[in-house]
Amino acid sequence: MFNVELIGTGSCIPEKVVTNDDLAKIVDTSDEWITSRTGIKERRISTGETTTELAVGAARSALESARISAEDLDLIIVATLTPDDYLPSTACQVQKHIGADNAACFDLNAACTGFIYGLTVASQFIRTGMYKTALVIGAEELSKITDWTDRTTCVLFADGAGAAVLQRGEQQGIISEIIGSDGNKGDCLTCPALPPRNYFIRDDSTKESRSEYVYMNGREVYKFAVTVMPECILKTLEGTGISLSDIDHIIPHQANLRIIDAAAKKLNLDASKFYVNLPRFGNTSGASIPIALDEMAKANRFKKGDLIILVGFGGGLTYGAMLIKWTMGE
Repeated sequence: MFNVELIGTGSCIPEKVVTNDDLAKIVDTSDEWITSRTGIKERRISTGETTTELAVGAARSALESARISAEDLDLIIVATLTPDDYLPSTACQVQKHIGADNAACFDLNAACTGFIYGLTVASQFIRTGMYKTALVIGAEELSKITDWTDRTTCVLFADGAGAAVLQRGEQQGIISEIIGSDGNKGDCLTCPALPPRNYFIRDDSTKESRSEYVYMNGREVYKFAVTVMPECILKTLEGTGISLSDIDHIIPHQANLRIIDAAAKKLNLDASKFYVNLPRFGNTSGASIPIALDEMAKANRFKKGDLIILVGFGGGLTYGAMLIKWTMGE
Protein backbone atom coordinates (compact mmCIF):
# COMPACT_ATOMS: atom_id res chain seq x y z
CA MET A 1 0.00 0.00 0.00
CA PHE A 2 1.23 3.48 -0.90
CA ASN A 3 1.22 6.65 1.17
CA VAL A 4 -1.10 9.49 0.16
CA GLU A 5 -0.20 13.16 0.56
CA LEU A 6 -2.24 16.31 0.08
CA ILE A 7 -0.11 18.51 -2.17
CA GLY A 8 -2.34 21.44 -3.13
CA THR A 9 -5.57 23.28 -2.36
CA GLY A 10 -7.77 25.75 -4.21
CA SER A 11 -11.11 27.51 -4.10
CA CYS A 12 -13.45 29.68 -6.15
CA ILE A 13 -16.37 31.71 -4.86
CA PRO A 14 -18.84 34.09 -6.52
CA GLU A 15 -18.17 37.81 -6.26
CA LYS A 16 -21.68 38.71 -5.07
CA VAL A 17 -21.87 39.24 -1.30
CA VAL A 18 -25.36 38.98 0.20
CA THR A 19 -25.61 40.28 3.76
CA ASN A 20 -28.22 39.53 6.37
CA ASP A 21 -29.58 43.02 5.86
CA ASP A 22 -29.98 42.23 2.16
CA LEU A 23 -32.06 39.17 3.04
CA ALA A 24 -34.19 41.23 5.41
CA LYS A 25 -35.43 43.06 2.32
CA ILE A 26 -36.61 39.76 0.81
CA VAL A 27 -38.09 37.80 3.74
CA ASP A 28 -39.23 38.50 7.29
CA THR A 29 -35.89 38.30 9.06
CA SER A 30 -33.12 40.46 10.49
CA ASP A 31 -29.39 40.46 11.02
CA GLU A 32 -29.92 39.76 14.73
CA TRP A 33 -32.27 36.83 14.04
CA ILE A 34 -29.91 35.17 11.56
CA THR A 35 -26.69 35.80 13.48
CA SER A 36 -28.05 34.60 16.82
CA ARG A 37 -29.40 31.36 15.35
CA THR A 38 -26.70 30.48 12.82
CA GLY A 39 -23.61 32.66 13.22
CA ILE A 40 -23.86 33.71 9.58
CA LYS A 41 -23.37 37.39 8.68
CA GLU A 42 -23.04 37.16 4.89
CA ARG A 43 -22.70 34.65 2.08
CA ARG A 44 -21.63 34.50 -1.59
CA ILE A 45 -24.39 33.96 -4.14
CA SER A 46 -24.06 33.25 -7.85
CA THR A 47 -25.12 35.94 -10.28
CA GLY A 48 -24.61 33.57 -13.19
CA GLU A 49 -21.62 31.44 -12.20
CA THR A 50 -22.51 27.76 -12.63
CA THR A 51 -21.47 24.80 -10.53
CA THR A 52 -19.10 23.74 -13.31
CA GLU A 53 -17.52 27.19 -13.58
CA LEU A 54 -16.94 27.33 -9.84
CA ALA A 55 -15.48 23.80 -9.89
CA VAL A 56 -13.16 24.71 -12.77
CA GLY A 57 -11.95 27.80 -10.91
CA ALA A 58 -11.21 25.75 -7.78
CA ALA A 59 -9.49 23.08 -9.88
CA ARG A 60 -7.15 25.55 -11.55
CA SER A 61 -6.33 27.12 -8.20
CA ALA A 62 -5.52 23.73 -6.67
CA LEU A 63 -3.34 22.69 -9.61
CA GLU A 64 -1.39 25.92 -9.33
CA SER A 65 -0.93 25.32 -5.61
CA ALA A 66 0.24 21.75 -6.26
CA ARG A 67 2.54 22.91 -9.07
CA ILE A 68 1.38 20.20 -11.42
CA SER A 69 -0.24 20.12 -14.84
CA ALA A 70 -3.81 18.99 -15.49
CA GLU A 71 -2.32 16.30 -17.72
CA ASP A 72 -0.73 14.77 -14.60
CA LEU A 73 -4.14 13.92 -13.15
CA ASP A 74 -5.28 10.31 -13.20
CA LEU A 75 -8.61 10.93 -11.49
CA ILE A 76 -11.10 13.76 -10.97
CA ILE A 77 -13.93 13.44 -8.46
CA VAL A 78 -16.50 16.19 -8.00
CA ALA A 79 -18.69 16.07 -4.91
CA THR A 80 -21.89 17.97 -5.63
CA LEU A 81 -25.64 17.84 -5.10
CA THR A 82 -26.23 20.72 -7.52
CA PRO A 83 -24.76 19.66 -10.89
CA ASP A 84 -25.59 21.71 -13.95
CA ASP A 85 -26.62 18.60 -15.87
CA TYR A 86 -27.62 15.00 -15.23
CA LEU A 87 -24.98 14.21 -17.81
CA PRO A 88 -22.21 14.71 -18.62
CA SER A 89 -20.95 14.69 -15.06
CA THR A 90 -19.49 17.85 -13.58
CA ALA A 91 -16.16 16.04 -13.32
CA CYS A 92 -16.14 15.34 -17.06
CA GLN A 93 -16.94 18.99 -17.76
CA VAL A 94 -14.08 20.06 -15.49
CA GLN A 95 -11.82 17.65 -17.36
CA LYS A 96 -12.70 19.33 -20.65
CA HIS A 97 -12.12 22.85 -19.40
CA ILE A 98 -8.77 22.24 -17.71
CA GLY A 99 -7.39 19.77 -20.26
CA ALA A 100 -7.01 16.78 -17.93
CA ASP A 101 -7.09 14.34 -20.83
CA ASN A 102 -5.61 11.41 -18.89
CA ALA A 103 -8.07 11.39 -16.00
CA ALA A 104 -10.99 9.13 -15.17
CA CYS A 105 -13.87 11.33 -14.00
CA PHE A 106 -17.05 10.96 -11.99
CA ASP A 107 -19.32 12.80 -9.57
CA LEU A 108 -20.57 11.65 -6.19
CA ASN A 109 -23.30 12.96 -3.93
CA ALA A 110 -22.93 12.77 -0.17
CA ALA A 111 -24.30 16.29 0.32
CA CYS A 112 -22.32 18.29 2.87
CA THR A 113 -20.04 15.33 3.60
CA GLY A 114 -19.25 15.00 -0.09
CA PHE A 115 -15.72 16.37 -0.03
CA ILE A 116 -14.67 13.93 2.70
CA TYR A 117 -16.29 11.07 0.77
CA GLY A 118 -14.42 12.21 -2.34
CA LEU A 119 -11.07 12.38 -0.54
CA THR A 120 -11.69 8.94 0.94
CA VAL A 121 -12.52 7.37 -2.43
CA ALA A 122 -9.58 9.04 -4.17
CA SER A 123 -7.13 7.99 -1.46
CA GLN A 124 -8.12 4.35 -1.90
CA PHE A 125 -7.26 4.47 -5.61
CA ILE A 126 -3.86 5.95 -4.77
CA ARG A 127 -3.12 3.61 -1.86
CA THR A 128 -3.74 0.54 -4.00
CA GLY A 129 -1.48 1.82 -6.77
CA MET A 130 -4.18 2.15 -9.42
CA TYR A 131 -3.66 5.90 -9.68
CA LYS A 132 -0.94 8.31 -8.64
CA THR A 133 -2.56 11.76 -8.67
CA ALA A 134 -6.16 12.79 -8.01
CA LEU A 135 -8.13 16.03 -7.91
CA VAL A 136 -11.11 16.17 -5.54
CA ILE A 137 -13.55 19.08 -5.78
CA GLY A 138 -16.52 20.07 -3.66
CA ALA A 139 -18.72 22.43 -5.70
CA GLU A 140 -22.21 23.76 -5.07
CA GLU A 141 -24.68 26.28 -6.42
CA LEU A 142 -27.20 25.90 -3.62
CA SER A 143 -28.91 29.18 -4.54
CA LYS A 144 -30.71 27.42 -7.41
CA ILE A 145 -32.43 24.92 -5.08
CA THR A 146 -33.13 27.41 -2.30
CA ASP A 147 -36.66 28.69 -1.67
CA TRP A 148 -36.01 32.42 -1.30
CA THR A 149 -39.39 32.86 0.42
CA ASP A 150 -38.50 30.46 3.23
CA ARG A 151 -36.58 32.32 5.91
CA THR A 152 -35.59 29.11 7.72
CA THR A 153 -33.45 27.92 4.80
CA CYS A 154 -32.65 30.89 2.54
CA VAL A 155 -30.55 32.49 5.28
CA LEU A 156 -28.29 29.43 5.43
CA PHE A 157 -27.18 28.38 1.99
CA ALA A 158 -24.58 29.78 -0.37
CA ASP A 159 -22.46 28.99 -3.42
CA GLY A 160 -18.80 28.15 -3.95
CA ALA A 161 -16.21 25.48 -4.68
CA GLY A 162 -13.04 24.14 -3.10
CA ALA A 163 -10.54 21.54 -4.20
CA ALA A 164 -7.54 19.48 -3.15
CA VAL A 165 -4.90 17.48 -5.00
CA LEU A 166 -3.84 14.11 -3.61
CA GLN A 167 -0.73 12.26 -4.74
CA ARG A 168 1.27 9.16 -3.96
CA GLY A 169 4.08 10.28 -1.71
CA GLU A 170 6.88 9.33 0.60
CA GLN A 171 5.04 10.45 3.74
CA GLN A 172 1.75 9.36 5.22
CA GLY A 173 -0.31 12.48 4.71
CA ILE A 174 -3.75 10.93 4.99
CA ILE A 175 -3.59 8.91 8.19
CA SER A 176 -7.14 7.67 8.68
CA GLU A 177 -10.70 8.29 7.61
CA ILE A 178 -14.25 7.33 8.45
CA ILE A 179 -17.41 7.70 6.37
CA GLY A 180 -20.92 6.50 7.10
CA SER A 181 -24.60 7.18 6.69
CA ASP A 182 -28.01 6.77 8.29
CA GLY A 183 -30.60 6.53 5.56
CA ASN A 184 -33.37 6.10 8.12
CA LYS A 185 -33.06 9.83 8.81
CA GLY A 186 -32.86 10.84 5.17
CA ASP A 187 -36.18 12.68 5.21
CA CYS A 188 -34.67 15.29 7.55
CA LEU A 189 -32.87 16.96 4.65
CA THR A 190 -34.22 16.53 1.14
CA CYS A 191 -34.46 17.99 -2.34
CA PRO A 192 -36.63 16.07 -4.83
CA ALA A 193 -35.70 15.24 -8.41
CA LEU A 194 -38.08 14.29 -11.21
CA PRO A 195 -41.00 11.99 -10.29
CA PRO A 196 -41.77 8.87 -12.35
CA ARG A 197 -43.25 10.09 -15.61
CA ASN A 198 -43.40 8.41 -18.97
CA TYR A 199 -45.85 7.40 -21.69
CA PHE A 200 -46.90 4.24 -19.87
CA ILE A 201 -47.91 5.92 -16.61
CA ARG A 202 -51.57 6.88 -16.82
CA ASP A 203 -52.21 7.50 -13.12
CA ASP A 204 -52.90 11.22 -12.72
CA SER A 205 -51.59 11.07 -9.13
CA THR A 206 -48.05 11.08 -10.49
CA LYS A 207 -48.70 14.56 -11.85
CA GLU A 208 -49.04 16.12 -8.42
CA SER A 209 -46.68 19.00 -7.89
CA ARG A 210 -43.47 18.47 -5.96
CA SER A 211 -41.31 21.15 -4.45
CA GLU A 212 -38.09 21.75 -6.34
CA TYR A 213 -36.40 23.24 -3.30
CA VAL A 214 -34.32 21.92 -0.44
CA TYR A 215 -36.21 21.09 2.76
CA MET A 216 -34.59 20.73 6.16
CA ASN A 217 -35.86 19.66 9.56
CA GLY A 218 -33.38 21.84 11.42
CA ARG A 219 -34.08 20.40 14.84
CA GLU A 220 -33.39 16.81 13.77
CA VAL A 221 -30.30 17.74 11.75
CA TYR A 222 -28.94 19.61 14.76
CA LYS A 223 -29.46 16.60 17.05
CA PHE A 224 -27.74 14.34 14.53
CA ALA A 225 -24.82 16.69 13.94
CA VAL A 226 -23.93 17.42 17.57
CA THR A 227 -23.78 13.67 18.23
CA VAL A 228 -22.05 12.42 15.10
CA MET A 229 -19.36 15.12 14.77
CA PRO A 230 -17.60 14.32 18.08
CA GLU A 231 -17.98 10.59 17.43
CA CYS A 232 -16.34 10.90 14.00
CA ILE A 233 -13.46 12.95 15.35
CA LEU A 234 -12.70 10.37 18.02
CA LYS A 235 -13.03 7.43 15.61
CA THR A 236 -10.42 8.84 13.25
CA LEU A 237 -7.93 8.71 16.13
CA GLU A 238 -8.55 5.06 17.01
CA GLY A 239 -5.54 2.86 16.35
CA THR A 240 -3.35 5.76 15.23
CA GLY A 241 -1.49 6.42 18.46
CA ILE A 242 -2.57 10.04 18.15
CA SER A 243 -4.62 11.68 20.89
CA LEU A 244 -7.12 14.49 20.65
CA SER A 245 -4.68 16.81 22.41
CA ASP A 246 -2.18 16.23 19.57
CA ILE A 247 -4.56 17.72 16.97
CA ASP A 248 -3.57 21.19 15.81
CA HIS A 249 -6.65 22.12 13.77
CA ILE A 250 -10.18 20.85 13.20
CA ILE A 251 -11.98 21.99 10.06
CA PRO A 252 -15.71 21.25 10.40
CA HIS A 253 -18.48 21.54 7.86
CA GLN A 254 -19.64 25.14 8.11
CA ALA A 255 -23.35 24.66 8.78
CA ASN A 256 -24.19 26.41 12.02
CA LEU A 257 -22.04 27.98 14.72
CA ARG A 258 -24.20 26.43 17.43
CA ILE A 259 -23.40 22.96 16.11
CA ILE A 260 -19.66 23.64 16.07
CA ASP A 261 -19.75 25.07 19.60
CA ALA A 262 -21.76 22.09 20.87
CA ALA A 263 -19.28 19.64 19.33
CA ALA A 264 -16.36 21.48 20.94
CA LYS A 265 -18.04 21.30 24.34
CA LYS A 266 -18.74 17.57 23.99
CA LEU A 267 -15.06 16.98 23.26
CA ASN A 268 -13.99 19.37 26.01
CA LEU A 269 -12.01 21.37 23.47
CA ASP A 270 -11.54 25.10 23.18
CA ALA A 271 -13.71 26.36 20.33
CA SER A 272 -10.63 28.09 18.86
CA LYS A 273 -9.38 24.64 17.82
CA PHE A 274 -12.18 24.64 15.21
CA TYR A 275 -11.62 26.82 12.16
CA VAL A 276 -14.72 28.85 11.32
CA ASN A 277 -15.40 30.99 8.26
CA LEU A 278 -19.16 30.47 8.41
CA PRO A 279 -19.94 34.14 9.20
CA ARG A 280 -18.48 35.17 5.83
CA PHE A 281 -19.45 32.30 3.55
CA GLY A 282 -22.56 30.62 4.96
CA ASN A 283 -23.28 26.95 4.32
CA THR A 284 -21.84 25.89 0.95
CA SER A 285 -22.51 22.17 1.56
CA GLY A 286 -19.80 19.97 0.00
CA ALA A 287 -17.70 23.05 -0.75
CA SER A 288 -17.49 24.34 2.82
CA ILE A 289 -14.63 22.16 4.10
CA PRO A 290 -12.33 22.60 1.06
CA ILE A 291 -12.97 26.36 0.98
CA ALA A 292 -11.96 26.56 4.65
CA LEU A 293 -8.97 24.27 4.05
CA ASP A 294 -7.75 26.44 1.19
CA GLU A 295 -8.31 29.63 3.13
CA MET A 296 -6.15 28.34 5.97
CA ALA A 297 -3.47 27.12 3.57
CA LYS A 298 -3.33 30.42 1.70
CA ALA A 299 -3.06 32.28 5.02
CA ASN A 300 -0.12 30.05 6.07
CA ARG A 301 -2.06 28.77 9.06
CA PHE A 302 -0.47 25.31 8.70
CA LYS A 303 3.09 24.29 9.37
CA LYS A 304 4.71 21.09 8.22
CA GLY A 305 3.78 18.23 10.53
CA ASP A 306 0.51 19.76 11.75
CA LEU A 307 -2.26 17.27 12.44
CA ILE A 308 -5.63 18.26 11.00
CA ILE A 309 -9.07 16.68 11.22
CA LEU A 310 -11.74 17.38 8.60
CA VAL A 311 -15.24 16.51 9.82
CA GLY A 312 -18.66 16.82 8.24
CA PHE A 313 -22.27 15.73 8.15
CA GLY A 314 -25.06 16.22 5.65
CA GLY A 315 -28.06 14.98 3.75
CA GLY A 316 -28.52 11.25 3.52
CA LEU A 317 -27.93 11.55 6.37
CA THR A 318 -24.18 11.18 5.88
CA TYR A 319 -21.15 11.78 8.04
CA GLY A 320 -17.39 11.49 7.83
CA ALA A 321 -14.02 12.62 9.08
CA MET A 322 -10.40 12.43 7.97
CA LEU A 323 -7.13 12.76 9.86
CA ILE A 324 -4.39 14.45 7.83
CA LYS A 325 -0.75 15.23 8.48
CA TRP A 326 0.27 18.43 6.70
CA THR A 327 3.33 17.53 4.61
CA MET A 328 3.78 20.75 2.64
CA GLY A 329 6.11 23.59 3.53
CA GLU A 330 9.43 23.67 5.29
